[in-house]
Amino acid sequence: MPRPRKCRKVCRMPSVSEFCPVGFAGQWVTLTIDEYETVRLIDREGFSQEECAGFMQVARTTVQQIYNAARHKIACALVEGAGLRIEGGSYTLCSGEERECGCGGCQKHRRKANQTV
Repeated sequence: MPRPRKCRKVCRMPSVSEFCPVGFAGQWVTLTIDEYETVRLIDREGFSQEECAGFMQVARTTVQQIYNAARHKIACALVEGAGLRIEGGSYTLCSGEERECGCGGCQKHRRKANQTV
């Protein structure tokens, strides 16, 4: 019997959940929220896989698997001219209760920082 899947901590939901190329033919590739978060943290925020794993509260090897799956799906969408939809997955949203989430983008932490300035 396989181990139950552990929820991955996600800072925020994507602001845009669908991307379509010009001349879109109707085929979709689905990227999960946790896959989106690994791409955001590693490629956009510049986290290492180890830092990303610490933030998402999973093992580094798990982050590596999630990241590789996400990159494969993004490549398929680009090469095949498919739409990219971001939804689903196994995740929990950042509660905002941590002193610092470390991602630089948690909306709850940004609001608190702006109020104290």
